[in-house]
Amino acid sequence: MKNNSKSGALLTPKEIVAELDRYIVGQDEAKKSVAIALRNRWRRQMVEGPIKNEILPANILMIGPTGVGKTEISRRLAALAGAPFVKVEASKFTEVGYVGRDVESMIRDLVDIAVAQVRDEHEKEVRVQAMKNVEERLLDLLTPKRPKRRETEPERDKERTDRIRKKIESQLDSGLLDDRKIEIEVPESIMPTVEIFSPMGMEEMGLNISEMFEGMIPKRTKSRTVTVSEARKILLPMEINNLIDHDKIIDSALARAQETGIIFIDEIDKIVARGSGGAGPDVSREGVQRDLLPVIEGCNVATKYGMVRTDHILFIGAGAFHGTSPSDLIPELQGRLPIRVELNSLTAKDFIRILVEPENSLIKQYEALMSAEGVRLKFSDGAIKEIANIADKVNASAENIGARRLHTVMTTLLEDIMFEAPEKTGKEIKLTQTTVRTKLKDIVADEDLTKYIL
Repeated sequence: MKNNSKSGALLTPKEIVAELDRYIVGQDEAKKSVAIALRNRWRRQMVEGPIKNEILPANILMIGPTGVGKTEISRRLAALAGAPFVKVEASKFTEVGYVGRDVESMIRDLVDIAVAQVRDEHEKEVRVQAMKNVEERLLDLLTPKRPKRRETEPERDKERTDRIRKKIESQLDSGLLDDRKIEIEVPESIMPTVEIFSPMGMEEMGLNISEMFEGMIPKRTKSRTVTVSEARKILLPMEINNLIDHDKIIDSALARAQETGIIFIDEIDKIVARGSGGAGPDVSREGVQRDLLPVIEGCNVATKYGMVRTDHILFIGAGAFHGTSPSDLIPELQGRLPIRVELNSLTAKDFIRILVEPENSLIKQYEALMSAEGVRLKFSDGAIKEIANIADKVNASAENIGARRLHTVMTTLLEDIMFEAPEKTGKEIKLTQTTVRTKLKDIVADEDLTKYIL
């Protein structure tokens, strides 16, 4: 995401907002809040003494209808910071003791992502050395073994072997030996992975039996006959695995998840109790809220990599709150989400900007897709304005899904063009206001059809 030389944590709040502006239109208050939250993480790292552990993140509650940028702001912020990021839906959680996912599963998901993130970084660091090791192994396999001779001329034998090895190395580098068949030894899996299930939220605590007995049972290998090019693909992950420090990866990942992790809890309004009877689904909804409390406030969560403290994880809650309000959340949970940010509904003017301004705008995406077919797709200003107006009109008459409506409008508009694109290689297709209006007028005019297609 970032092209600047600074890491996300070193950016000032204004620079963070400028980075978010490259991908997200409007919603300045939300951008400002998350920018401050990210900068505060760096500020905390600079603090010395016991007070450092007392400084906790100010969690955020985003309020706004679907499709206005709540998830995208959080996701882009995490990418900018290089932080592990998890998006969960509060409505998918169940109270402890019921069948389903418990709230602590989001912490385990966060740690899994952090481990994968750190492992990928370590793999990149050792990849060059691993490739050299693979080439050495291939050279050993391709170089003929020296016959046993009397030890009267060991130097001459060594010189001869070195000459052969250099010749083979040259052929290997040039790709002349890629189709040569060789025999390699690969590890043989002797134990399956067994998932351990329990009713107390341990569904992700899978145990790999082969890992448990790794030090007790000797490793077995089997021979495979493959080409040199195939051997490279097989041996490279093995060499990378030999070079990386797995314990260091886990320690680093746990620290990263605890110190920089971001968890986005969507649909938090769906766990608001709507009635006052104290029975039925409302009991479970309030139970999920109470289960969230200790996790957001700070507690220890058991994962397969070790215990994780949640004190310094940044939690961003989000919801539309149609028919409810944040004050309907239980008071304790309201206190855990102190910063409230209201995101504005999008208008036709916003849609025009969304279609044009972001670096990953829909128009740029479709132009790139058509260029793969050799077709130059162009949109006039009138066409862009008409697409935005239609999206706004449909949102007003049907369910308001925000900027996501642009996807359905664009897909319907370009359906025939994308179908016929292979036959139009080398041509330019320009969409005008009239073209857009003609293509979509019947669908927009028929409200029943609009609900199904747009």
